[in-house]
Amino acid sequence: MLKFILAVLLMNLSLHSWVVVQLSLFMLSFVFGLYYLTDFSFFSLGLGLGLDSVSYILILLSFWIMALVLGASQKVKDKNMFEHLFLMVNIFLLLALILTFSCLDYMMFYVCFESSLIPTMILILGWGYQPERLQAGVYMLFYTLFGSLPLMISFLSLYSLGGSLIFNLSLIPNFDGAVQLIWYLCSVLAFMVKLPVYLVHLWLPKAHVEAPVAGSMILAGVLLKLGGYGLIRVCPLFILTGLKMNWFWLSLGLVGGVIMGFLCLSQVDLKALIAYSSVAHMSLVLCGLMLFSWWGVSGAIAVLVGHGLCSSGLFCLANMSYERLGSRSLFVSKGMLNLMPTLSLWWFLLSAGNMAAPPTLNLLGEINLIISVVSWSVLSIFMVGFMSFLSAAYTLYMFSMSQHGNYFSSLFSCCSGKVREYWVLMFHWLPLNVMILGACLLFY
Repeated sequence: MLKFILAVLLMNLSLHSWVVVQLSLFMLSFVFGLYYLTDFSFFSLGLGLGLDSVSYILILLSFWIMALVLGASQKVKDKNMFEHLFLMVNIFLLLALILTFSCLDYMMFYVCFESSLIPTMILILGWGYQPERLQAGVYMLFYTLFGSLPLMISFLSLYSLGGSLIFNLSLIPNFDGAVQLIWYLCSVLAFMVKLPVYLVHLWLPKAHVEAPVAGSMILAGVLLKLGGYGLIRVCPLFILTGLKMNWFWLSLGLVGGVIMGFLCLSQVDLKALIAYSSVAHMSLVLCGLMLFSWWGVSGAIAVLVGHGLCSSGLFCLANMSYERLGSRSLFVSKGMLNLMPTLSLWWFLLSAGNMAAPPTLNLLGEINLIISVVSWSVLSIFMVGFMSFLSAAYTLYMFSMSQHGNYFSSLFSCCSGKVREYWVLMFHWLPLNVMILGACLLFY
């Protein structure tokens, strides 16, 4: 299967055809979906690669989001903005993501995990909008490298103890508390930055605001999932230390999610608002992952997938408004219901997904996460309830400010939307609302 995927992608690199590459990615999503097995643990693909149900769904999400990225980035092709190089960068990023999600060896996982940073940097620096993209790229680079170096030292220490280490077979020896705690913090820091967790999140809004639509969609749709996936793989090594430290991570997640909710309500930049809402959602995911419970992990995976589809679609909508108006400000891009009534329907549907309204996959994930957090401590119900309230508040604020009110006085006409854009939005929304049926059968 992996050989077939690599052969198709490399063949399309030589064809330099935008449509052929996009159709091939949709075809690979369909073919890969046929390989779904409802109950499987790691199975080997050779060369130190393997899959389980978590890595499978994230690889499928990577294929799907990358195909939609090409559909949303038609402006790169129309204006001849180095479209062949753009295709190559995106395909190499997809290969890095596939290898990251299918690696069984820790050191190989680290190399692939870091290699995804290079194509992302090229996308932001090469096809970004403003000169500030240089600062955004430097922020992202140094935040990621700062967190990743301790992780590399941790993996090298694991190798010195046991040779080649495989995800589901590794165990950390019982050292004294201080050494175990330092080792644990070094191992999870890189994934906290990538998730990102409140306090190490500042690179994400800058990267989203300055990135092109392709960079924003990939960042929100797939790259943030690397942090959650890494925590799922690494935290079981430190299960005893993790159980002692979970109070800290849950406190940080709950408080950080509430603070992010208030920050979202103070934003006037549309892309910055969606980016900060991603940090708020990932705070709840952190709480679920650090509880080491079935409800928490299953809910975190559901929110990761649902957020990837929903947030990517919102960034796609924000880019459509930006291409027509030339501004991301909510004071300029307001009243769009008068000029683009059809796109307002998609704003409503994806905003409903962002606030975890039924029947989206986000609702199922957040129910599981809330149950897991409240079962850990009944007092946390106040913070969780406040986070849910703020999630609805800033989503309604985004929708009402962008769609209602008087439109900008210098704006007289606007294209309501193209068929290609509607297809891209539908392919974001449809899996988000259909997958909850399969997820309910799987979870319950």
